[in-house]
Amino acid sequence: MPAIDIDRDAAHDAAQRELAKPIYPKASLSERLSEWLDELLYRLIQQGSSIPGGWLTITVLSILIIAGVVVAVRVARRTMRTNRSASQGLFGIQVLSAAEHRVAAERSASVGDWSSAILHRLRAIARQLEEDSVLNPVPGRTATELAHDAGEALPAFAVDLSRASTLFNDVTYGKQPGNETGYRLITDLDEKLRRHIVPSTGTESVEAGSETWARLR
Repeated sequence: MPAIDIDRDAAHDAAQRELAKPIYPKASLSERLSEWLDELLYRLIQQGSSIPGGWLTITVLSILIIAGVVVAVRVARRTMRTNRSASQGLFGIQVLSAAEHRVAAERSASVGDWSSAILHRLRAIARQLEEDSVLNPVPGRTATELAHDAGEALPAFAVDLSRASTLFNDVTYGKQPGNETGYRLITDLDEKLRRHIVPSTGTESVEAGSETWARLR
């Protein structure tokens, strides 16, 4: 059988065409980027003698290309992280107070939109905990993180918070339909938390004012 005479460039091109066939699994974005860089460097090396400046030009171009790729990857990751935090976070892109979330929840419940009602009511709980300084506001906080953070601050409510966050996740990510039972569970939790967490400033200021007035009299 006669030997097949094929040069390096032809072999490289043949390999690229073979790997491009649909029968082979597609590489990830990072793998494709790495292959593109390999291909570019391969072409530069092959044509190095014909490029003005020779290897000096190739070295400078390679450094610029690598730096550009690193910057592009960092920007892409930051953008994806920001978008993910906005879309997957507990509050989404809305900026509402706890009271506004409760109004939205009751409005949804009044028309039987239990899924929306569940989402807004848990958001009301989260916002209320932030407004009462029980939790520090954290951009992109998820329902699971809310249950964890609030459960550490309020251990007596940890189980109920975990159950509420599960309902939220089932409706939001599991695409399960909400129901009145789930909504009432979160509503009860909201009311219990509001009764448990009494703002200290108002009571203390009244007591302090009464004592001061008593002394003055």
